[in-house]
Amino acid sequence: MTAQLPLKSISDPAAQRVLALLSDAGYQALFVGGTVRNALLGTAVTDFDIATDALPTEVLALAEDAGMRSVPTGVAHGTVTLVVNSAPFEVTTFRRDIETDGRHAKVTFSKDVAEDARRRDFTMNALYADATGAVIDPLGGLIDLRARRVRFVGVPEDRIREDYLRILRFFRFSAQYADPAGGMDADGLAGCAAHLDGLARLSAERVWSELKKLLGAADPAWVVGAMDASGVLGACLPGTSAEGLAPLIHAEAELGLAPDPLRRFVALGGETPEAKLRISRSEARYFEHMRSAVASADGPLALGYTLGSAAARDVLALRFALLQSRFSQSDLAKIDQGARAVFPVRAVDLRDGLQGPQIGEALEKLKTIWLAEGCAPDKATLLRRL
Repeated sequence: MTAQLPLKSISDPAAQRVLALLSDAGYQALFVGGTVRNALLGTAVTDFDIATDALPTEVLALAEDAGMRSVPTGVAHGTVTLVVNSAPFEVTTFRRDIETDGRHAKVTFSKDVAEDARRRDFTMNALYADATGAVIDPLGGLIDLRARRVRFVGVPEDRIREDYLRILRFFRFSAQYADPAGGMDADGLAGCAAHLDGLARLSAERVWSELKKLLGAADPAWVVGAMDASGVLGACLPGTSAEGLAPLIHAEAELGLAPDPLRRFVALGGETPEAKLRISRSEARYFEHMRSAVASADGPLALGYTLGSAAARDVLALRFALLQSRFSQSDLAKIDQGARAVFPVRAVDLRDGLQGPQIGEALEKLKTIWLAEGCAPDKATLLRRL
């Protein structure tokens, strides 16, 4: 099977300059992986990864002679980064693994593109293309790509034992690229389920990075369901469940909400993410606020006032997913009303004699009244209620 990349997808002058640097010196120079995959799928090509039979030292020497900035990013693994017009391009020598430990590999360099392809994770990532866009397909990845099928290169368990992160990548790529009607590759699922213990060897940062990318897909519910059924979800995030994700995605569509991995993570339930993952402080605050707000008795008006319109809509969507609590257009109007409202009473407005905690308690009492009455009472009316 043959294919041709759309020329506009690989016409970047800086990328073409890097290819020419290598090919003019007599080396193979090929776009690889996501560059080719995305171009064939008609999605945006944001990174240009390049594979070559030139050794890293040869790439560095060519760059120096051409006055091109180079960074020996990972010479031991065959990767050199060339910088053209401030844009970085990873150039990696064809290679094969000679030793793996479940996360990292020792490699030896190769002159054979097919040998390089056999060490990659999925067939749709084992595609190459030259400067003209002509696709080179050593392993039949074009058939899988056109069928929107995510399939491991060779025996799934062999690829997984080389790098256990591939378990999460299998689900993430399925969420991003696979056809739900075709389901997930059965051999791949079985291989992932057989190696759950390997997930414990992954860093929290890498797990969280993959999960965020997965949950940011347009509709990952069917894939997360497969993760749950295979035991992968529970191994990564004890106590979580895929049950609330499909209703959440339905609510997102009703509310016009863009996919958000943090919102969707809340819908999975389970332990607080800090206990298992390396998340940022802002992400931790979001989880805390969402879980508290979903469980609270605050109505749409109060949610809009305390959280703002965007976060309050997140709460409505999550309540629908987790508590089967329905919402209406009037709820959205109340959220917006609350978000615009300004509480009219300040500490200086309170009568003399209140001190310390009493001031805070009085303000909270009046705020509760104000919200309960639709943010309608003015300052004078509220102060008479003390």
